[in-house]
Amino acid sequence: MTAPLTLHPVVTDSSASLNPSVCQVRDAHGQLVGNLKLIGGSWKFKAIGFGPAGELIPGGGPFTHRHNTVFRALDAETVNAGLVGLAGEPTSP
Repeated sequence: MTAPLTLHPVVTDSSASLNPSVCQVRDAHGQLVGNLKLIGGSWKFKAIGFGPAGELIPGGGPFTHRHNTVFRALDAETVNAGLVGLAGEPTSP
């Protein structure tokens, strides 16, 4: 299976330094669907959606039902399995 979600490092400021405790999660079209945040030694998924006018909706979007899913490691294959599953669609709780 080709991974529909990809992980991207987050640049924190104009000096282009990376934030090692945050990683963007993007779908196959490059759309931001959430962030992974390193909290207490685990990576927690924070879903993100966008409203009709483009406004940010924390906890929204296609993976709203997976908001706060926890992963032990920052690994694209594991994240895809946990958020998307084997069928390529967002998984049910």
